[in-house]
Amino acid sequence: MNTSYIWWAIAIYIFISLLIAFMSRTGNQNNMVGYFLGDRKLGGFVSALSYSATTYSAFMLVGLAGLTYRGGVGALGFELIYLMGVSLIAFFGPRFWVVGKKYGYVTPSEMLGDRYQDKRVAIIVAISSCLFLIPYSAVQLTGVGYLLSGLTNGGISFSSGVLIATVMAILFSYIAGIRSVAWTDSLQAIFMIISSTLVILILINGLGGFNGFFHTLETKYPDSLSVPGNGFFSFFTFIGMTIPWMFFSLSNPQVSQRLYMPASMKDLKIMILGFMIFGVIYTLVAILWGFSATIMFPDLENVDLATPLLLSSDIVPPILGVIVMVGIMAAAISTIDSILLTLASVFAKDVYGNIKKESSDKMQLRIGKIIIPIIAILAYLFAEMELSIIALLSVASSAGLIIVVPAIFGTFFWKRGTAKGVLASVIITGLIVICLEAFQWKPLGLASGIWGLILSTSIFIIVSLLTKAPVEKANEFIDTVKVALQAEKRK
Repeated sequence: MNTSYIWWAIAIYIFISLLIAFMSRTGNQNNMVGYFLGDRKLGGFVSALSYSATTYSAFMLVGLAGLTYRGGVGALGFELIYLMGVSLIAFFGPRFWVVGKKYGYVTPSEMLGDRYQDKRVAIIVAISSCLFLIPYSAVQLTGVGYLLSGLTNGGISFSSGVLIATVMAILFSYIAGIRSVAWTDSLQAIFMIISSTLVILILINGLGGFNGFFHTLETKYPDSLSVPGNGFFSFFTFIGMTIPWMFFSLSNPQVSQRLYMPASMKDLKIMILGFMIFGVIYTLVAILWGFSATIMFPDLENVDLATPLLLSSDIVPPILGVIVMVGIMAAAISTIDSILLTLASVFAKDVYGNIKKESSDKMQLRIGKIIIPIIAILAYLFAEMELSIIALLSVASSAGLIIVVPAIFGTFFWKRGTAKGVLASVIITGLIVICLEAFQWKPLGLASGIWGLILSTSIFIIVSLLTKAPVEKANEFIDTVKVALQAEKRK
């Protein structure tokens, strides 16, 4: 594909996105709630599109397409289980929203620290989030690097693509905080769902229509339509990948933090419903994308190059290919800037704010803004390692984040949970997961994410039963949620 087309498309995307970001600068940007939560005033439609763009990043059309190329239809089951996990948000979302509004929480780790009545909980969970989310940020940068270098056949280097994405993520984060991110996300979500759907329809038509498309898969690549197919999706591999992904909406703070942002319970419900509709469509598009690459490029060594090769193929009109490229790039950047804002707020509020107990809200905001480029640079350095494949790296990050899920369940449903139980489960299990991932160990054939969930749950329950629980706060917390939800039902 002509490199000049790519540069022009990037320039236009940057101009339009920056314009929207600057136009979004309304409301109070001088405090933590205004900058990181949009004053809790985001509408349902914007929230749904922003949630979708943040969640469905470079992972989908680069990572999930590559995973489909590698393992076949098992990738569909993998992603559908994630969508099933979104039902957790339908259950936990209203609870997050209620306590966020009642107690003024800015971050999920702040909520845990208050619920378990121990600031150390907020600090440790915040550090754990930073530790495991920086590699996930790097995954998005890597996706942009592979996309631009693959489309231009090296005309735009991998490093240049990564650098562009890093700079843009920092800019969007700085201009107006979460407001600029939410509005640019909304544009990007509409852009990528329409353009990617058009491309897959063109690809299928060029490969013989739906009948010819699936006939080719059945006759030439039958393994791609069965599980375990070529053997990639063995039972243990499938379970190891899907379990962490199923809890993604709770374990990833850049996602769960958005549950504090909608203006009302109605807007929260619109956000969840809109996201699920978007997710079903985009999942099918990404899977068909991977199947198309299987037919057109059967001998790829690096499966993350499947999407760039599809977009630069003769079947896809160059202009449409460029448009989709921008959409994928925008999706990746939307995830990065959301993570930057979340980690900045988590560090400023829960680490700095608890160590410097007299720190003001304005000082915490100042620290958060300083942290944004630091996190971006760390993600950039990680991305320059060019680790692959993107889908597996994403799951590895989720395996590390899953260790906080038992504490979240306990927050709303188990009065007997204690701060020491949370600290022990997060610290011990976090170290074990890091070792398992570093040395690629799979005891009993189970991946680190499975062990992370099993061990963190067991440790949390056992230590909590042996220590004293903050029963008064637990009762207050759970009763607050119960009363608010009952009032909502009566409306």
